[in-house]
Amino acid sequence: MATSEISTESGEGSPLVTIRSLLPGLARAEQRVANIVLADPASISRRSITEVAEAAGTSETTVTRFCKAIGVGGYPDLRIALAADTARTSTRDRELGGDIGPDDGIGQIISKVGYADAKAVEETAGQLDATSLNALVEAVATARRIDVYGVGASAFVALDLQQKLHRIGLVSFAWSDTHNALTSAAVLEPGDVAIGISHTGATTETVEALREAKRHGATTGAITNFARSPITEITDHVLTTAVRETTYRSGAMASRIGQLTVIDCLFIGVAQRHLDQTRTALEATREAVSGHRLDSRPDRRRHKEA
Repeated sequence: MATSEISTESGEGSPLVTIRSLLPGLARAEQRVANIVLADPASISRRSITEVAEAAGTSETTVTRFCKAIGVGGYPDLRIALAADTARTSTRDRELGGDIGPDDGIGQIISKVGYADAKAVEETAGQLDATSLNALVEAVATARRIDVYGVGASAFVALDLQQKLHRIGLVSFAWSDTHNALTSAAVLEPGDVAIGISHTGATTETVEALREAKRHGATTGAITNFARSPITEITDHVLTTAVRETTYRSGAMASRIGQLTVIDCLFIGVAQRHLDQTRTALEATREAVSGHRLDSRPDRRRHKEA
């Protein structure tokens, strides 16, 4: 499972990534503290615990409890972690890391979208737990079959994983319809793997399918943005993304970038376990579709026409 502790050592992860990941699992009063921190993290180093508590409409005890919930010893440690993170934040980060405004020109939109997508990949890779990834890779690499569940935008990511696994000769299915997912999960057995993809970790259809798969003995994995969400409670191996949502970048947009990063890491890990099979299968599938590509070289086109 992905780590949920904040490091105060310079260069080792961002405390804001951890806070966003744990946000849904915090108590309501702690969530208010988290929102104060996320809204203006740079100001925390200048604010006392009393000021933060008053701004969040709660007590100093709750602020301390929030600090412990996110993996730091107390408010002084949080201030140190956020100050170090702020010091690492460049002017470009501050200019492009905000929301896209209604008056932003197309050039600004391109810059902000490009920055946000690159940041999603960077932060997702930076906090992805290697132990959890390796465990899921081993399970998938030795599985009799792999079911992948996802609805909405996550359905497209599920199809991407299924297509990758299928192309290297592994039996894999992607399900976005609730009934199909549940009936497929019901015939899984020990030795099979079921993977649920849900940005929020609270998508009912995906959670239900994973629960059914687990009930029949399958190994379960989840890809989600939130380490404390319903899907993680029923999953053997959890892989987390680190995606920041803004007004225009809803879950259907930003989450896909982080999820695909995790999918690529998972696939490459599995492909390494089947290196000879992977090479043979990729060559065979490449050859199978080679006749359906247009040749752009003029000399080849003239030769075919002749």
